[in-house]
Amino acid sequence: MPRCDCCAGLFSPMVPVFQTSRASATDPVSCTAVFREIYANMSKTPKIIYTLTDEAPALATRSLLPIIDAYTDSAGITVETRDISLAGRIISQFPDRLSDAQQLGDHLAELGELAKTPEANIIKLPNISASMPQLKAAIKELQGQGYPLPDYPDEPSDDAERDIKARYDRVKGSAVNPVLREGNSDRRAPGSVKNYARKYPHRMGEWQADSRSHVAHMSEGDFYGSEKSARIAADGEVKIELIGQDGSVTLLKERTPVLAGEVVDGAVMSRKALSAFVAEQIDDAKQQDVLFSLHLKATMMKVSDPIMFGMVVSEFYRDVLEKHAEALEEVGFDPNNGIGDLYATIAKLPEAKRAEIEGDIEALYEQRPRLAMVDSYKGITNLHVPSDVIIDASMPAMIRDSGKMWGADDALHDAKAVIPDRCYAGIYQAVIDDCKQHGAFDPTTMGSVSNVGLMARRPRSTAPTTRPSRFLPTVPCVSPMRPGRCCSSMRSSRATSGACARPRTPRSRIGSSWP
Repeated sequence: MPRCDCCAGLFSPMVPVFQTSRASATDPVSCTAVFREIYANMSKTPKIIYTLTDEAPALATRSLLPIIDAYTDSAGITVETRDISLAGRIISQFPDRLSDAQQLGDHLAELGELAKTPEANIIKLPNISASMPQLKAAIKELQGQGYPLPDYPDEPSDDAERDIKARYDRVKGSAVNPVLREGNSDRRAPGSVKNYARKYPHRMGEWQADSRSHVAHMSEGDFYGSEKSARIAADGEVKIELIGQDGSVTLLKERTPVLAGEVVDGAVMSRKALSAFVAEQIDDAKQQDVLFSLHLKATMMKVSDPIMFGMVVSEFYRDVLEKHAEALEEVGFDPNNGIGDLYATIAKLPEAKRAEIEGDIEALYEQRPRLAMVDSYKGITNLHVPSDVIIDASMPAMIRDSGKMWGADDALHDAKAVIPDRCYAGIYQAVIDDCKQHGAFDPTTMGSVSNVGLMARRPRSTAPTTRPSRFLPTVPCVSPMRPGRCCSSMRSSRATSGACARPRTPRSRIGSSWP
């Protein structure tokens, strides 16, 4: 923004008033030059991009956007819309399969480029970070509306299907925010919001010192315990290989660009250790008579966390899944999609078989600990859909409700919060311990934490940028495209593994583990 050095004036193009911190200007010539620049820039019509998204925000847009248009029109500001909804992003990936009338440009990519410019002014509404069930449901709905889109290939058998899967995977999970936040994000509560919260505090549950609610995490075999990293000496590329126990090498990713000073790391979670941990926690929840709940972020960690979610589903419903393995394989049930996917897929089975499976599930509930519920009225459990429970929302809600979660009886109960990896589980246990000792937080006096995301991929970045990828190797290895390895292999019988690259700049020597 233009600034007048003589009178410390600062002009904002969105507020057509020249603000000065001094009573009068001491150099009218200087001020005149600044005003000339200001009015020259005012000839360019300011523009706001309003994003069209999904569900409740899309519904609210129907009434909010006309109001915004009315105000901005009178101020000479143009408002344009761009469609970054899940449906819109799906459509944009298949222009070769759609008619001209059905095609939609890749608005997300367009906004990603715009976000890098000083002129960017984007109103980004909340959007779906689609889990696999949500993605498939959206595809089916679009097909029903006449869009000739292909089905999602779970196990692609040729190059054509692999291409289809790659296109769909680009819109799965948290696909929007990483593109629009190609820079440092700053999220904090305005003073007016804080004051309102203090004046009208929301309900807080009453904590008891003898509360049985707690967090459970792995003590070995998790990502935290296996991370290995190396610092890159010079700009270049790395490839990711899977080295089998027999010495065979499978290329997982051909090229990943890296920068000098960047940290490349890899981590592995043992499936065997995870299964043993989950089985132990299921038994412990039953003994302590607390609700069993799982807290992950399958929308953001869109490869690793759905796998962990599926393993918990497989362990909790093990007896039923083993008994009916053949029938469930026939209908295409995938535990990574949750127990809700089982109910959806068994609809294809004969009524007698379907009733048998449903009866066995009900019988299993009598033997297992009670499950925390997402919607007790509809019978939606914590293990129904991977995207229904997102840790950064579910754990605060649990703590606000005095460490309790809703049960099938539509009442609050103490709960076990299973967070498999140790990287962040301990934070929540520390908060629970504090509440047990000191009671619930007081919204009228408690402070707030500003969320400053240092994510810019530039030398000025002052913290790590983490861009994890996940795969299912026996032995992962991240190696540079030259002799030698930049990240030593980590051996495990069967594992979920990940690798990521994080800038470590001269201004920042910090690094942190990431699952």
